[in-house]
Amino acid sequence: MPVEFIGFITNNNASETIVRSGPVLDPPYIETVAKAHELAGFDRALLAFHSTTPDALQVAQHVLTITKQLKVMIAQRPGFTAPTLLARQLATLDQFYGGRVSLHVITGGNAIELRQDGNTLDDKDERYARTSEFLDVVRLEWSSEKPFNYSGKYYNVENGFSQVKPLQKGGIYTFVGGGSDAAVEVAGKHADTFALWGESYAQVRDVTARVRAAAAKHSRPTPRFSLSVRPILADTEEKAWAKAEHILARATALQDQTGYRRPNHATDGAKRLLALADQGTRIDKRLWTEIAKLTGANSNTTALVGTPEQVAEVFADYYDLGVSHFLIRGFDPLVDAIDYGRELIPLTRKLIETRDQQRGIAAE
Repeated sequence: MPVEFIGFITNNNASETIVRSGPVLDPPYIETVAKAHELAGFDRALLAFHSTTPDALQVAQHVLTITKQLKVMIAQRPGFTAPTLLARQLATLDQFYGGRVSLHVITGGNAIELRQDGNTLDDKDERYARTSEFLDVVRLEWSSEKPFNYSGKYYNVENGFSQVKPLQKGGIYTFVGGGSDAAVEVAGKHADTFALWGESYAQVRDVTARVRAAAAKHSRPTPRFSLSVRPILADTEEKAWAKAEHILARATALQDQTGYRRPNHATDGAKRLLALADQGTRIDKRLWTEIAKLTGANSNTTALVGTPEQVAEVFADYYDLGVSHFLIRGFDPLVDAIDYGRELIPLTRKLIETRDQQRGIAAE
């Protein structure tokens, strides 16, 4: 099973430990980070979605223009763009840029924030039901060779048809994320890859089993699985943990300036990470929960701390649990992306390749 590394391209230089000093949309920074990801050996990069940030679709197009091989993972929320239109937008990009487009579907767990974009569905299960219909229509736009009709609770389409189809056979590769039972059901029906945050081995076993069962109900192959985590690396384990403590101290000191404060609302995914943090600051071999606890875990905030070799070993453990995609980003986004490409990414690829070869020999 091939391994894939996914990075994260932000709109500006900011994080839990860096106070933004430039513009909200910083094209030179975006270009530098995108090219750094490509040179570091990342397979694709996520462009995130929020109700107040620059449009991920347009940022992704710019990233595709200034790179040659890097794929993009464009986050979108169902309910704010017609599924027929989004399907054609993505298919058009996929044709222009050689099949380098993927979709990351995030339904959204914070109803207050969603209202900033005009959302009218406060019930989360209803939003996931809307997401499922949304993806039904998107898939029909990508695949139907003749006009189609669709009648649902949230979407009704008459004679829908797209002249442009994705370059990728079978449609654009689709990631689905979420921590609730409803998210798992949508993933079982629609996802090519289900996206988890940086959870414990036990949590990964639990979620992947639930997604497999949901896919089986729809007679679909099991989706692949992605894990999102923040590697903190140094040339010795002692130095890596000291670096982690420094990151925590700086993130704590800068909370009022960065805005990474614990919110009043926690999504299901955040609740899982916070429950993990309640078990301790260090979980399994080297999963560190302090930043998740500090910020409320409403993004991928757990970290793997150690040398590149030690973190690669943990990635191989997750691979053994069924994870094949690793979405990694640092607290110093540009510098860390470059650093990951020096050792962590090639070491992980080599270690997993070796394990696969050994299993093949054993099987024979």
